[in-house]
Amino acid sequence: MKDLLNFSLINIDKPAGPTSYSISEFIQRQLNLSKTSHMGTLDPKVTGVLPITLGRACKLAGYFIKHDKSYVGVLETHKEQDIKKLQKLIDNKFMGKILQTPPHRSAVKREEREREVYSWKLTEASEDNKSFLFETRVQGGTYIRKLCSDLGDMIGGAHMGELRRTEAGIFDESTLVKLDDFVEAVKEYKIGNEARLKKMLLPAEDAIRKVLPVVEVDKSAIKALHMGKPLLYSNVKGDLNLKPGEVFALFYENQFIGVYKKTDEENIFGRSEFVFN
Repeated sequence: MKDLLNFSLINIDKPAGPTSYSISEFIQRQLNLSKTSHMGTLDPKVTGVLPITLGRACKLAGYFIKHDKSYVGVLETHKEQDIKKLQKLIDNKFMGKILQTPPHRSAVKREEREREVYSWKLTEASEDNKSFLFETRVQGGTYIRKLCSDLGDMIGGAHMGELRRTEAGIFDESTLVKLDDFVEAVKEYKIGNEARLKKMLLPAEDAIRKVLPVVEVDKSAIKALHMGKPLLYSNVKGDLNLKPGEVFALFYENQFIGVYKKTDEENIFGRSEFVFN
């Protein structure tokens, strides 16, 4: 169980109030781990899917965090709006690849960057036509609050009201763990009953299979690979069509070896980015 705790992920249902960082720190203290990290910051008021990497799985967070995100929320407009006209404006100005500058309170550098909005649908309007329920799916790193305020600049003012993340990459609401349930599972674990906590954890090797191509390696290469040696073509099993620069997960049967990047070298298939020892 200790090995699982040090190389796994848990999908927390973030409540409104605490920061994503404070939730991650709470999980770390509860499990007495050296490190945890959250994947994709949610504002304190925002709720929903917040995957947390545990222990050595933190080294893999970057491979999960870049994936698409889905949300449900409320758009608050400062003036009465027609939902059909508002949807048409969204379709014309905010769909596909857009340029977005992070908000002032963001943790990243405030410079314009390209992001993609795959869908943004207004599903319901309030009686006064100033509040609109919406669903959206966007590229990781897209700020929903900024989408709402940028739309507001075109219609006389608007801002994001409530927001809930319903999906982040391979994680969705079907696997959410509420903080109260997590705390109770940890209490049981500390007195010898690990079953409840174990059900909440996703082994990192299972998660990485879902986001990266998988390459199988010959058993004879494992020792050299654990020493940091490159992966040779002669040790790769199966027919693969990876392109140079593409990242993949390397396995021997069910044993996770590490994450590698495909090379364009003659005899070397890939070089390591992370080796799991």
